[in-house]
Amino acid sequence: MSESKSTLRVLISGGGTGGHIFPAIAIADAIKKKAPHAAILFVGALGKMEMEKVPKAGYPIKGLWISGFYRQLSWRNLLFPLKLVYSMWQAFWIVKRFGPQVAVGVGGFASGPVLRVATMLGIPSLIQEQNSYAGVTNRILSAKVQRICVAYPDMERYFPADKIVQTGNPVRADLRKARVSRAEALAYFGFQEGRPVVLVFGGSLGALRFNESLAAAEALLREHPEVQVIWQMGAIYYERFKACGTAQLPNVKALPFLEKMELAYAVADLVVCRAGALTIAELCLLGKPSLLIPSPNVAEDHQTKNARALAERGAALMLSDQEARDGQLMAKALEILNDKATLQSIGEKALQMAFPDAAEQIAAEVLALAGMK
Repeated sequence: MSESKSTLRVLISGGGTGGHIFPAIAIADAIKKKAPHAAILFVGALGKMEMEKVPKAGYPIKGLWISGFYRQLSWRNLLFPLKLVYSMWQAFWIVKRFGPQVAVGVGGFASGPVLRVATMLGIPSLIQEQNSYAGVTNRILSAKVQRICVAYPDMERYFPADKIVQTGNPVRADLRKARVSRAEALAYFGFQEGRPVVLVFGGSLGALRFNESLAAAEALLREHPEVQVIWQMGAIYYERFKACGTAQLPNVKALPFLEKMELAYAVADLVVCRAGALTIAELCLLGKPSLLIPSPNVAEDHQTKNARALAERGAALMLSDQEARDGQLMAKALEILNDKATLQSIGEKALQMAFPDAAEQIAAEVLALAGMK
């Protein structure tokens, strides 16, 4: 790429969850690596986590007064048309004042208004779809943008085929760069070598179903002291479950959240988790065998479709949220642990689905749209 002192200006919009924010930051980092003089501005939704996480990563951000449409009957839906119109007006002035050469949408509430305005103004635009089932906003935007970066094959079902580039989902730099030994990870969690480890986590906030199921698995885990469990409860559930019998077992490490995710992955022989796009990208990158339990509380049930995309390729096993109740989560995990051949096969096939250079590939597409080689 021929570098120029003239400033490349890139607008990145979206957020709401870590699954949108962390890939967006990874893309921004990759752009800065390729074009150090690039000016990057984020646009998020006021009150959402991107307004905190993006500045911590070193990037400026503007906030829109925007939120989603509630699928249940709610008085808050009465504000939706007003918020949408106002956020479009905000987005228009942000785009006009910043003057980007290219706009990027990563999903989330702010992505729709910003990309709609950018495409109306003739600014080359790119969207990144993290899931195997395309969201409504990205499907609408796909007719107007120039490039669509996807994580899964067969996305022609939702998008124009000539715009699609399969890049995978960007993964946090701390995981990509981590060089952690199993011995170091065992010491960190106070575990013993030679005993299998199951990592159970329900995302940054935790998952009530996981916590209830592990609390009900006390007798089962007492019968299997050789199995060591990392149980991430989530900060909002920790007080409720920290004193339960399962959490007191010597072979269980119960935590409100995981500060050192790279160590948890390094020590895990099996990962039991939700099927968010970012989590799946991490599992594939690290070649980790997993039991995916899709959340039933997400838009268009996209986690089930994410999990199925891996399970059909032998890259993960899948259990429904309903099947994970009453201790069955750990019963299934122990069954899988006893099948070493299946564990190895799942890990190998997950690794085959990894895109270790996803952020760099997306950054290259962004620069190409901006006319930089």
